[in-house]
Amino acid sequence: MASETKLLQDILLYAASAALSCLVLFAGLRHLDPNRESSKRALEHKKEIAKRLGRPLIQTNPYEDVIACDVINPDHIDIEFESIGGLEAIKQALFELVILPLKRPDLFSHGKLLGPQKGVLLYGPPGTGKTMLAKAIAKESGAVFINVRVSNLMSKWFGDAQKLVAAVFSLAYKLQPAIIFIDEVDSFLGQRRTTDHEAMLNMKTEFMALWDGFTTDQNAQVMVLAATNRPSELDEAILRRFPQSFEIGIPDRRERAEILKVILKGESVEDNIDFGHIAVLCEGYTGSDLFDLCKKAAYFPIRELLDEEKKGKRSPAPRPLKQLDLEKAISTSKNTKVAAGEYSGLSFQSPSRWPVHGESGDSQLQAAINEFSKLVVSHMINLQSDVQDP
Repeated sequence: MASETKLLQDILLYAASAALSCLVLFAGLRHLDPNRESSKRALEHKKEIAKRLGRPLIQTNPYEDVIACDVINPDHIDIEFESIGGLEAIKQALFELVILPLKRPDLFSHGKLLGPQKGVLLYGPPGTGKTMLAKAIAKESGAVFINVRVSNLMSKWFGDAQKLVAAVFSLAYKLQPAIIFIDEVDSFLGQRRTTDHEAMLNMKTEFMALWDGFTTDQNAQVMVLAATNRPSELDEAILRRFPQSFEIGIPDRRERAEILKVILKGESVEDNIDFGHIAVLCEGYTGSDLFDLCKKAAYFPIRELLDEEKKGKRSPAPRPLKQLDLEKAISTSKNTKVAAGEYSGLSFQSPSRWPVHGESGDSQLQAAINEFSKLVVSHMINLQSDVQDP
């Protein structure tokens, strides 16, 4: 009897010890999980994301939960095609090739030739509205917008990057219609070189393999939308996967006038502003440059109000924006290309020789000649002293 009691006690002790060991091991593995913090944050926001998207996230794995934090509900995007001035031909083409297949899949289910587009590339100079077009496409089509960030795909653990890339496509398939958007795609899917890290090469290969996998499913309403300023640096295999590409160039005079009207819509401005005249003065400006120009002009009424307050005069609100304010802002503004060129020129100069405000070009040239003369004379003196030394 005593031996049976002893045996039972030993069994219970061993069972308790095994249970405690399993608990410690489970807690340790959870603590050592490389995606522990990301998964924890994703799980905390899972219900919120599901509510925000208006559709439940059913049977998602921890990697998909990480990617779900970058999903944007199209109803929460406030940019439409009407919010973008100009680019009428491009917007019409995007509506027919991208938006219509996502909104009316029944029209494009007859044969392989009418399948939805699997890849669209937007390229052009900075500030021309490529990202805005991508958001407008998601808004107009009602597709879930997955804004892929390369930082979320990187991991110090081998193999996790490929799993996160796979989670992007699997989550998009579950939430379709969906748009996978990659901004500055050249930094992620650039040309493959022998100097690239093995993890980055594996991630690119995984992305392209999964992308091709969706082309075999004619009913999958998943599209990869990318934007870049340097299309020449994209890998050839990536370019092949973009059957449609659109160049978003510098707006012309008519488009600049339309962009100004869109920017100033709803603002306090005078009715007699000649947008055509302002557009002529803004030759070479991008949409982003025009927005910055209007922001700079909007400060002039504020400055006048503050000056009046210093003199003891109170005004309930700043005066409306005038055409003169825009012209004054143009006189002190530079478009992105000109500013970038000047900064590049400064990079070859010593900081002590940066041009001073009001310094003429001739004086800068004369100063450079004087500096060069001093160097030559100093060098000749050093040579003479070396020759005279015994």
